[in-house]
Amino acid sequence: MRHSEYHRSHRIGWLRAAVLGANDGIVSTASLLIGVASAGASHQTILITGVAGLVSGAMSMAAGEYVSVSSQSDTEAADIARETEELATQPEHELDELTGIYTLRGLSPELARQVAVQLTAHDALAAHSRDELGITDTMNAKPVQAALASAATFAVGAALPLLVVFFAPAASTIPYVAATSLAFLAALGGLAAQAGGASLVKGASRVAFWGVLAMIATAAVGSLFGVAAA
Repeated sequence: MRHSEYHRSHRIGWLRAAVLGANDGIVSTASLLIGVASAGASHQTILITGVAGLVSGAMSMAAGEYVSVSSQSDTEAADIARETEELATQPEHELDELTGIYTLRGLSPELARQVAVQLTAHDALAAHSRDELGITDTMNAKPVQAALASAATFAVGAALPLLVVFFAPAASTIPYVAATSLAFLAALGGLAAQAGGASLVKGASRVAFWGVLAMIATAAVGSLFGVAAA
């Protein structure tokens, strides 16, 4: 009887980029808006600043994720190329290496050798990539996917506090943005935790905590410079 299990590890790549992008979009834009509002800027200036922050932040997130994940991808490609060469020039050494890995994982030397021989015969490079290098199809780096996910989710996250500024009364910009942004962050943390199989409360609270710190810091800076400018 065939038994299938549901796992969440295949989500790690895109989930990390998506959560990071949305979280940064909400935190950075809300903090920016609160900081500018605390300095006494006009409603129009606050909106323009927020839009500029959204565009620049999304591009920055895309570029940062692409460069970072591309570096990881380059490293993986280099390791796989080296492994390919070693399999071609030192097959016995590589077989011994694979045997040693399985022995350390608890198999008897005889069984470890049998497993290594069979997996080598089936797909030697896949066996070494997975068991020696830790590279799998579900976990390998995807730069374009990470860049697009980060940029898109940052823009969505940044748009939320911007919409609040647009519809909220000008005199109540700061409390409206702060309260709704914390709600957005808690919801994001909870959804991310649920997707990853973790605690909803823990996921929501840790994201909201850092959002509170960021908004307090920028409000303090805005107030300081607003008073100094006055």
